[in-house]
Amino acid sequence: MIQNQHLFHIPVMGTGHSIDTPIRVAHLGIHSVISIVDDMLCEKIRKHYCLSNDLDYKNISNTVADGRALRITAYLNTVAELVNKKFEEIKELPLFENTEKDRYFRLLPESNPLRQKYEEISALSNKSIKSAKIQELTKQITPGSIDVNIMAKVDALGTDKNGEPLSNEYSDASAALRGYAKSSLSSSLVLSAGFNPRLYSYLSEFKDFYRDKTGEIKKKIILKVSDFRSALIQGKFLAKKGLEVAEFRIESGLNCGGHAFASDGYLLPVLLKEFREKKNQLKETFQPMIQSFYETQGWEYPELSKEDTTPKITVQGGIGNFGEMRRLLEDYGMDATGWGSPFLLVPEATCVDESTQKILAKAEEKDLYLSNVSPLGVPFNNVRGTGSEKYTKERVRKGTPGSECPKGFLVTNTEFTKEPICTASTEYEMLKIKSIKSSELPDKEKEDQINRVTEKTCLCVNLGAGSMIRLGILKPSYGRQSICPGPNIAWFNREYTLDEMVDHINGRGESLVPKERPHMFAKELVMYVDYISELSILSDPEGPEWKKLLRMRKNLETGMDLCLEIANGNSYEGENLDSLKSTVENQRKRLADIFDTDLVEA
Repeated sequence: MIQNQHLFHIPVMGTGHSIDTPIRVAHLGIHSVISIVDDMLCEKIRKHYCLSNDLDYKNISNTVADGRALRITAYLNTVAELVNKKFEEIKELPLFENTEKDRYFRLLPESNPLRQKYEEISALSNKSIKSAKIQELTKQITPGSIDVNIMAKVDALGTDKNGEPLSNEYSDASAALRGYAKSSLSSSLVLSAGFNPRLYSYLSEFKDFYRDKTGEIKKKIILKVSDFRSALIQGKFLAKKGLEVAEFRIESGLNCGGHAFASDGYLLPVLLKEFREKKNQLKETFQPMIQSFYETQGWEYPELSKEDTTPKITVQGGIGNFGEMRRLLEDYGMDATGWGSPFLLVPEATCVDESTQKILAKAEEKDLYLSNVSPLGVPFNNVRGTGSEKYTKERVRKGTPGSECPKGFLVTNTEFTKEPICTASTEYEMLKIKSIKSSELPDKEKEDQINRVTEKTCLCVNLGAGSMIRLGILKPSYGRQSICPGPNIAWFNREYTLDEMVDHINGRGESLVPKERPHMFAKELVMYVDYISELSILSDPEGPEWKKLLRMRKNLETGMDLCLEIANGNSYEGENLDSLKSTVENQRKRLADIFDTDLVEA
């Protein structure tokens, strides 16, 4: 795995918004993550980049055997070729003449050894020594990693031309994994959205996920996890198969972009504290299992005297300024951070169409919300006024709610059909509406339930529409663009250059966000109380759901105690700790009102 020269990476954003981010920024040493859930989108983007860069292009049609995996492999190889070309061009450029090569070093944080050497060399006056030092420095630079994301449980199993179920290796997630595994990339696979034992077992079929004789792993594994227990369980499952987790990527349950997988009320400070205290337990648990597996296979496990095999721990979700990042890195010992949503306003880094970008720039906190639009039935971070929202409402107005479901990646429901269908499809919505109307529910409740049914959006198509409009593959009039920013985007209000955003992340120059922006921990707390408030309205105080809410409240109380400890301590520059203290006080009052009682044991 390529060493990350920066203190941040750009996470996956939707199916299309980071799909070509490595082509945009990897030559400058910045790590980023591509979604490969939509192989048909990958194929269209590959065609665009091949034709615009004079590369050979041959279409891989939907009828080709194992087409999904082949399309993904072809796209990733194209991205790798383009990144490598741009990076080699940078290496050939002169230094200290304000070139892209200079930009590479100037984007680095001041703590980076390469940045420090660059500054030292710039002060040299002896031309021959300076030239030799430049050549030596050039050999040490590396491109950003082209990492790939698979949502582990988005794993529909299709049928062949005769309607017979395909074997497991042709499931959506398995085919995507195979597409990545057979690519030329040396990078990391990010597995998110839950534990899929079948998919995790399939990793063992590909040697690139194991160490070679030199000790290198060509393709490393990164797991997105919700807590330490999840990291331990999933890591042990993989370790028994000799597979090493290079990094555990912690994400806020709610204060993030895309799908929000709410925890049982565990706030980030609580989760990070546990990882900090138990980090060594991960290596101590996994390493014996990994070496034992190599022995049973008759493989030699290489001596790794110079390498620490302790998995890296990184965090993402709502980080907004350098002070917050310093707390995560210095207080909690995180190895790096993920910055997603702010980059949606950086055209040099992400693929967002102009009209959607304007919506993001103008968005205020009231415009950003946890929505019900995802067919997965998981809360989905959303912004009001998108092309997708308008298109979905227009379909309802015309009496044809839902989508034709042209891609079928999210087909999971068998309520009315033998074969799974998508809850955002016209077929499902019409059947569900008929069922609701024929029920004995009160009219108001019928109306509410029908509205929730017709809110669903075709994310398979709409999350990729903006990227194709941006690249000129689709006309802006196509509309339908969906985007899934985290609420943090409310504090970024215009288009930014890559240099501006990276300088902001590294605490250089004037902050891009105002001083009154609430602390990331404060925002997460408010979102959890909002979440509990909504669930409490729908829950029976005598039922199991209410017990879950009580458990969430108890965990939030523990998290709030820790937040107060932080708020009463010293702040890093730019941290709004005053907001954290006042938020804890206000949210405790809200929780008391919701439960109308003192905290009780769950």
